[in-house]
Amino acid sequence: MIADDSAAGGLADVLPSALAVLGVPDSPDALGLRERLDGVRRIVVLLVDGLGYHLLPLAAPTAPTLAEVLAGRLGTLTELAAPFPSTTPVSLATLCTGVPSGAHGILGFTVNVPGTRRVLSHVTWSGDPDPGRWQPVPTQFARAARAGVPACVVARPEFAGSGLSEAVYRGARYLGAPDESLADRILDALAEHRLVYGYYPQLDTTAHVSGIASEEWAAAASDVDRLLARLVGGLPADAALLVSADHGMLDVPADHRFDLADDARLREGVAVMAGEPRVRYLHTAPGAVPDVLAAWRDALGPAARVYSREEAVAAGYFGPVPEEHLARIGDVVVICQDRYVVLDSRRERNTVCRLVAYHGSDSDVERGVPLVVYSGQSA
Repeated sequence: MIADDSAAGGLADVLPSALAVLGVPDSPDALGLRERLDGVRRIVVLLVDGLGYHLLPLAAPTAPTLAEVLAGRLGTLTELAAPFPSTTPVSLATLCTGVPSGAHGILGFTVNVPGTRRVLSHVTWSGDPDPGRWQPVPTQFARAARAGVPACVVARPEFAGSGLSEAVYRGARYLGAPDESLADRILDALAEHRLVYGYYPQLDTTAHVSGIASEEWAAAASDVDRLLARLVGGLPADAALLVSADHGMLDVPADHRFDLADDARLREGVAVMAGEPRVRYLHTAPGAVPDVLAAWRDALGPAARVYSREEAVAAGYFGPVPEEHLARIGDVVVICQDRYVVLDSRRERNTVCRLVAYHGSDSDVERGVPLVVYSGQSA
């Protein structure tokens, strides 16, 4: 497991370090960017969904720009740690707030809303719960705005105004752009914003549906490369480009899938299951925690680490967790190992159960993300 306090730093350090370069007071520069980017006045931060650090060599054959990065001929490359669970809503919140998952409270792809049986999907969230209450930590964009550094977010138009966007992007102007015009819109935005954040989702989608080993994924990596080449080629001399990701991914074989529909032991005592296939949160019936822990440990064996909530929090997976966020974590936390997942074909959409690649757990492949630093001064 990659430590959050590794020497290279974590995803939480990216925006504070960028703001330190831009002169925003009280911005810790854990990544040491201020000295490396001396003279930079504008910064683009691009997050490529699913572009894990350990996937870069697999992308390189169809991605010449990434190949140049890997060879050390274009910018600099380091490995950072994504938060846990290693999934998009959690990582976006950590990137944009600069704090671990326990502090911002977006603790999984889906979570149980405490006091209800509702399972909230953070990517389809709209309105309720209130984003400002659900995710209470001020964003780095809001900090930048208060310091007179205008910031904007450039992403797909359909993401504007969603609960997740309101929770993690508040303080920034939102500019909608389809994937194919993302680079041009980012470069245009640099004319009036000193901090521009862009989000590109398609590589992740392709991996889920077709798998990392597929021709489709190689083609999607080529699309990412064209995006990067356009940004590198159009970057002004006083600007820098930081490229990172929210997680890596791995293909899961058909015989590495546990399904609640097939095993009554996994259903007994579980009132609500949330999380995602690689990390499950089990909310149990009253008094059922010991039995659920025993049943899941027995059924999954070495395929997963199974903890009580208290054990998982004490182990430091989420960082410090305030009292108001604790109940969002399951009474039992199941962290899949190797290439295993836990599904429930009775309740989950067939599309989830039929995915080829997954992420969310604590392996190096899933939590290792790149940080590429490129300055227009070096063009």
